[in-house]
Amino acid sequence: PPAHSHSDWIGPPDKHSNLRPVIFYVSPEESALERQLREARQEAQASNQRFWARHNRAFRQEKEEFIYSRLKAKGLEMRDESGQKATLNAEEMADFYKDFLSKNFKNHLQYNRDWYKRNFRITFLMGQVALVRALRWLRWRKKNVE
Repeated sequence: PPAHSHSDWIGPPDKHSNLRPVIFYVSPEESALERQLREARQEAQASNQRFWARHNRAFRQEKEEFIYSRLKAKGLEMRDESGQKATLNAEEMADFYKDFLSKNFKNHLQYNRDWYKRNFRITFLMGQVALVRALRWLRWRKKNVE
């Protein structure tokens, strides 16, 4: 982001996780509490990037293996005579999706628990930062009114 920017910048989707990375604005007057909030947000983003990149890589690999095994069982190749990539019908793919989700249920459950913990912490810190800023503004206003 340009030096004159005073806000977070959101980038294009990551090719592995499909999440849009955020470049967080760091204020020169950032307090310790504001730094804690920014760092909590950065850690949450990094954790989400890691999880979804790993998840999507496993999904793509297992999907390719599933398609290959089903086509092989039918006596077909990965590409048809015209060079097009062979596909399976929606019912066959539904079997894969169901199995993949069942196999990864515990991973998703753990991810959701971690996500909620991180977001509750971020929300709590945001409340604290908002309260400190409101009190600072009220003190400033009172001082300037007198």
